[in-house]
Amino acid sequence: MKNHFQRVGSISNAHAGREFEDEARLFFAKTGISLQDGFSAPVGFKVKKSHKFDLGSENPPILVECKSYTWTSGGNAPSAKIRGINEVMLLFSVAPDRYRKILFMLKHLRKNVTLAAYYIKTQGHLIGPNVEIWEFDLDKKRGECLF
Repeated sequence: MKNHFQRVGSISNAHAGREFEDEARLFFAKTGISLQDGFSAPVGFKVKKSHKFDLGSENPPILVECKSYTWTSGGNAPSAKIRGINEVMLLFSVAPDRYRKILFMLKHLRKNVTLAAYYIKTQGHLIGPNVEIWEFDLDKKRGECLF
């Protein structure tokens, strides 16, 4: 039975996500930043709760959420993916200020627009202070800060 929501060429979407996290960790390691998988940090306004970010470090203080999202195959606006990124923005907004916060996204083009650029254009009002949005070209192994 074919799963229409499955990433083409991948065992599972979760597997694709873990592979992308590995690529992100390697990218940051090449810049001299060593990150841990499943890094926990407290989040919350009044009540604090520990949350596991995809990657992170206490020294330097950094939190990274990775999204290997691609455009939908049917060409529709990726509303569920946008909601997922908005959730990341909420978590970053309630994480301690001492952390550098990075959303690390897969570079995926449709009509000369990447999903990260589309997010910034349509949801930029939700991107908090001290939040960076990076785009990573998987083929070239190159990252770029867009915001």
